[in-house]
Amino acid sequence: MAEEHNHDHNHEDEDLITLVDDDGNEELYKVLFTFDSDDFGKSYILLYPSSAENDEEVDIQAYAYNPDQSEDSEGDLQPIEDEAEWEMVEEVLNTFLDDEGNFDA
Repeated sequence: MAEEHNHDHNHEDEDLITLVDDDGNEELYKVLFTFDSDDFGKSYILLYPSSAENDEEVDIQAYAYNPDQSEDSEGDLQPIEDEAEWEMVEEVLNTFLDDEGNFDA
């Protein structure tokens, strides 16, 4: 079994989240990984459509969330609107992807 070298992320094989788009369409997403940022004092979650698991290109969604609020609000996902936050998230994602831009799902 491969050992993970990134100490910040927790990979759960069966973590599924349903996202609803602006048109009310529901789509099932799998959790790629989660991590915490000390710089921004937030937790982040990266998701990809479960239907696209074996596709060449996968549309990865990233959100900030507060795992401490999960009791009453299921840790509401917050869109990332700060450019510096996006750059940091992309940097973490790039370390997770291989040279071809693929990830092990």
